[in-house]
Amino acid sequence: MLPKSLILSLVGVLLVTFSAFAGRSVLEGVVKDATGHPIKGANVRIEAKNFSKILKTDASGHYVTDGLAVGTYKVTLVINGQVKASILDAKTQVDKPTQVNFDLSGKRVDNVPRYGKDIMDLKVSPPH
Repeated sequence: MLPKSLILSLVGVLLVTFSAFAGRSVLEGVVKDATGHPIKGANVRIEAKNFSKILKTDASGHYVTDGLAVGTYKVTLVINGQVKASILDAKTQVDKPTQVNFDLSGKRVDNVPRYGKDIMDLKVSPPH
């Protein structure tokens, strides 16, 4: 028979593992310029209460962060130090990546909260 302390330790590890897995999510997207080409090196700032993280887009204009707590985030696009757009209510879910894409082609998307400079030159895909 296993000692009580070993059994309690195993149960504790399982509970911590399950809790960490159950509440994590992924936020990702693509940033494109006015011609539809990906923007490399753009900053995407992800914020929530008591949380802030800045990601850089790769050569494909893609950014991704995982391990976020499930919740609502503000996602801001910053290019060359200028805020280009913000999504105030990107909601993440467990087991389903949330997509927040930024397209500077000038085409508009309705019903999406947009804030920042050069707003008329921005298309933002709603989070899904």
